[in-house]
Amino acid sequence: MAATGSEKQGAKAFYVSTPIYYVNDAPHLGHAYTTVAGDVLTRWHRQRGEKVWYLTGTDEHGQKIMRTAEANNVTPQEWCDKLVEEAWKPLWEHLNIANDDFIRTTEKRHTDRVQEFVQDLYDKDEIYKGGYEGPYCVGCEEYKLPGDLIEAEDGTKLCPIHKKPVEILKEENYFFKLSTYGPKLLEFYEANPGFIQPESARNEVVNFVKQGLQDLSISRSTFDWGVPVPWDDKHVIYVWVDALLNYATAVGYGANQEKFDETFPANVHLVGKDILRFHAVIWPAMLMAQGLPVPGKVAANGWLMVGGEKMSKSNLTGIKPQDLTSHFGVDAYRWYFLRAIAFGADGSFSWEDFSARYTSELANDYGNLASRVAAMVGKYFGGALPEATASGDAEKAVQEGLAKAVSESDRLIGEELDFQAGILAIFDFVKQVNGYITEQEPWKVAKDTSEEGQARLATILYTAAESLRGVAVLLNPIMPVTSQALWDSLGAEPALGALPTQQVQNAGTWGQLPVGATVTKGAVLFPRLEEKPAA
Repeated sequence: MAATGSEKQGAKAFYVSTPIYYVNDAPHLGHAYTTVAGDVLTRWHRQRGEKVWYLTGTDEHGQKIMRTAEANNVTPQEWCDKLVEEAWKPLWEHLNIANDDFIRTTEKRHTDRVQEFVQDLYDKDEIYKGGYEGPYCVGCEEYKLPGDLIEAEDGTKLCPIHKKPVEILKEENYFFKLSTYGPKLLEFYEANPGFIQPESARNEVVNFVKQGLQDLSISRSTFDWGVPVPWDDKHVIYVWVDALLNYATAVGYGANQEKFDETFPANVHLVGKDILRFHAVIWPAMLMAQGLPVPGKVAANGWLMVGGEKMSKSNLTGIKPQDLTSHFGVDAYRWYFLRAIAFGADGSFSWEDFSARYTSELANDYGNLASRVAAMVGKYFGGALPEATASGDAEKAVQEGLAKAVSESDRLIGEELDFQAGILAIFDFVKQVNGYITEQEPWKVAKDTSEEGQARLATILYTAAESLRGVAVLLNPIMPVTSQALWDSLGAEPALGALPTQQVQNAGTWGQLPVGATVTKGAVLFPRLEEKPAA
């Protein structure tokens, strides 16, 4: 996506990251949900004219990856290469994800810096050698506290997330002195109440830290698929320490100080709630130990549920995003999950709900409005956008409605990460414009061939078209393909989002569509859905 002219060289980038995803299997809806959210957020800030950096990638070390590769009779690296190139990167391209970088934890630019970071902590006496025995979930790549486990009917202890038996591991490890950072973390949370979102997630983390932290095992010695500990090659660095450091290594830590200073720390880490503690406890403690700045915000999204279960391959509820995009289209897919689910809360997916919202809001309210306006400009004015010379209270209300939609959506999406409410603010305006057309009845006004009647007709249609221009700007970060199509049909500037007047915060400035612009009725933005494909 093109940068805007208002970006300032040397300014701190608005830096957003997704989790780096395990490549033990192909991506499903849950992975895409977080990645689309990050893409919408960064596109929004980019369309504000800000300097932006959006990072995603893959987590490729650890016991789970090693076992998956073994089960498929390939090396771990071969497995990772195959999944990344054939599944992960193609999906992000398919979903129009405009990430600035894609980091893989097997890349040398990452592994070298991880070793340097851990060596620094060791040299500072933040790491010591010890032993550990306890329940371990390979799926989470995490030692579990006994109180975290759930019990099966036969008494077997299970991971509460994966619902699979944990393994009891005993090994010699190196430990990071995490326990000493409890007071510093609590002080930081107190001084920065917005660091963890939503509030329920913040409360969970604060209570967890208040109970007392244990030192963190930062190495494993029972397998070798990982980054070697630099001072002891019998150990590999714990996969989560390795993984968290991607947020620093990807933006130049230890290699490009200028880029690092202009990017780090992240303004927003988007994470699933099941990995919140790693990002809100371990990660800031590691940064504090190294004297580096702490991220601005860790935002935990909820789980996507199917049949009451978290969506995952292990629960057999994984659904491929392509199953939905082939039916609803990519833009509708990007819109639906952020519209239907409050970010931070769990949400249930159903095909029926998607179909109903698509038909009601996208096809009927929005798409039909665009088609009607273009058709009437074509019918009554030969496709040339007329001048509004007879505006009154009704038009003033529409102008105020657009200004309100701009203000609210910019605050909600750009600042508060409340994608659902921000999208609703935009679509409330779409409903207002539909109501305006219904009340003004341009098809009846057109029968009045007097100068006053034609001026009134011109004003109604210019008002509707100018409203759609504002909507196209606001929806561009969410639905870029259909927004550009609408933009083109209105005869507006071809490069949507490239000019200062097209920035989201300026979308409410009235009168930007030039009189005489050629308005064309293009393809239907959101076609009628075919029958649901057979399972």
